[in-house]
Amino acid sequence: MLKSRMLKIIPLPAFTDNYIWAIVYGNSCVVVDPGDSSPVFDFLKSNNLDLESILITHHHFDHTGGMLALAKKHDCPVYGPTGDHIEGLTSKMSEGDEITIFNLKFKIFETPGHTLDHIAYFHSSDKGSYLFCGDTLFSGGCGRLFEGTAEDMFSSLNKFISLPEETLVFCAHEYTQSNLKFALSVNPSNVDLIKYSKKIDELRTNSEITLPSNIGLEKKINPFFLLNNKEILKNSEQFINGKISNSIESLATIRSMKDSF
Repeated sequence: MLKSRMLKIIPLPAFTDNYIWAIVYGNSCVVVDPGDSSPVFDFLKSNNLDLESILITHHHFDHTGGMLALAKKHDCPVYGPTGDHIEGLTSKMSEGDEITIFNLKFKIFETPGHTLDHIAYFHSSDKGSYLFCGDTLFSGGCGRLFEGTAEDMFSSLNKFISLPEETLVFCAHEYTQSNLKFALSVNPSNVDLIKYSKKIDELRTNSEITLPSNIGLEKKINPFFLLNNKEILKNSEQFINGKISNSIESLATIRSMKDSF
């Protein structure tokens, strides 16, 4: 049983590379993007925890598949994006809305790009800053543009890049190692990226989690935060055999390169 009253954020692995994030305080728990109910039920039972609420970032099944079973069993509220396409939401969130998780206020960002309905949850105080970003931002990468545009993703990532650098980034997938291999292909002289990539390779060799990341680190190593980097621009222009004139074109090209990497 978890006896401490200290806030803990614990990854619950699901499927092949998903993480369901469990926010634990005392004997209560909030989960983010429960695509599978089984690991959540097991975690709650083994630690004698009550499920207080569920946070959803977007509609993809690997983020919502376990939501209904969990909400029914624990009779708890479910927060998620606006629209009528996610069954079971009790509160629909828009840009600038706030919710309170335990004693922490989380601000809602609308972050389309990966999907049109995507949102993220952000908390900041003198005790720490946390970003639950679903599939918008990954360590060393960003989400595929399944529904939104490069312009959408650019706007969404800009909301993150201005956050406090110490903000912990809780992504929903273990994509870091593969993202960094691509990042090195377009930005091979980036010393911070080289160093970070070696650290991640060591972690994955031992099957250890690579998350959370943080905003300060991502600003140094993530090609989708380095859209005006000369080396990245040169490699991007070689890829399209043409000129890139703005950051949105840069993001679109880098994303296309990553999709075919």
